[in-house]
Amino acid sequence: MHVQQVSVPTETLAPTGATNAYLLGDDEAILVDPANRTADLDAAVESVSVGHLLVTHAHPDHVGAVAHYAESCDATVWARAGRKDRFERATGIAPDRTFRDGTRIGDATVVETPGHAPDHVALATPDGAMLTGDLVVSAGSVVVGADEGDVRAYLSSLRRLYAKNPDKLYPGHGPVIENPRDQIERLIRHRLDREADVLAAVRDGATALDEILDAAYDKDLSGVRDLARSTTAAHLEKLAVEGKVEWDGERATPTAAE
Repeated sequence: MHVQQVSVPTETLAPTGATNAYLLGDDEAILVDPANRTADLDAAVESVSVGHLLVTHAHPDHVGAVAHYAESCDATVWARAGRKDRFERATGIAPDRTFRDGTRIGDATVVETPGHAPDHVALATPDGAMLTGDLVVSAGSVVVGADEGDVRAYLSSLRRLYAKNPDKLYPGHGPVIENPRDQIERLIRHRLDREADVLAAVRDGATALDEILDAAYDKDLSGVRDLARSTTAAHLEKLAVEGKVEWDGERATPTAAE
C-alpha cells in the first residue's frame, strides 16, 4: 500500500514540533491525522483521490484540519464507535460512520490501541506495516498521563503490537520506524522501569505526589514537570488497581501486603 507521510507543524508536546499526517493508498485513499492545513498537505491530498478520513485519536495536535479536508475532499469521516461525541467536540464535525477493532476501511484494518488516549487506534496495512499514532516513537517516550491515559492499557497495546510483528511503523511524530520490535521493547522497559521507581519511592516513605515524583525521577524536569507529575499519577493508578499501593489521588502508601 502506498503511504505518503507529511510532516505538519503543530503546537504539540512532541519534541519534533510536528505531527505526521498520512495518506494511505491512491484511489479512495485514507487521510489520517490532518493536524493542520499546509501547502505540503494540500499537494499530497490533491495527488490522490481521498475517500476516507480518520484520526488515530482526538488530541488537539492530530485534528486541526479534519473539518477542512472532510469538506474539500467530500470524504467519509470515521470515528471510534462509542467516542463520537469526543470526536465531534475535538473536530467540530460529526462523523459519517464509526469503526471498532477489526473494521476494514479501504484496504486498511483498524487495531484498537488505547492507553495514550481512550480512543486511540492504529491502522494495519495489507503489506505488513502499521500506522501507530502516538503508540510508539523512535526516540524518547510517549506521554501516558493520569488525565485520560491508562498505563495498563498502554502496555497491553504495546504488547499487542509486538505480537503482530509488523515490518514497519508509521508514527504520529518523528521518522518511520524500521525496527518495530526493538522500539516496542524499549518503550515497555521504560514504562516498567518507571513503575519500579514509583513503587520504590512509595515503599521508601514518599506519600505526596510531588514527593513521589521527586524520588522517582533522577533528571532535570524543567519545562516538563507537569507531564512527569501526571505520568507519576498514572503509574500510581496502575499500582493501586494491582493492589501494590493505596492511592486516593493525593497520597499513596504501600498496601498491607507490601
